[in-house]
Amino acid sequence: MKRMIAAMLTLAFVLTIGSVAAMAQTPTEPAAAGGANGAVLHFFGAAIGLGMVVIGAALGIGKFASAAAEGIARQPSAADRITGAVNLPLFLLEGVAILAEVFILLIVLLK
Repeated sequence: MKRMIAAMLTLAFVLTIGSVAAMAQTPTEPAAAGGANGAVLHFFGAAIGLGMVVIGAALGIGKFASAAAEGIARQPSAADRITGAVNLPLFLLEGVAILAEVFILLIVLLK
């Protein structure tokens, strides 16, 4: 699992550095004509960013849910307190993921 996360972060870093270099070049064709020198790279970056946000949120929600289920299984009498303690971080994590999706949608629509 740690190797997969490290590989994803490395890929994202390489793609980020590559897209910055591609956008720094002066275009040889107008962007309206479909020039390949950075005219559509923001779509690719938005897709990578959205994928990383969704994967991160899914991993976080999965860890919270599994820890809560394990805690409730060990001590059923504390189920109400465990559920109450887990709800706020889950809501915040989902809120961050939704905000990231909205920001990425704005980046794509306003570019």
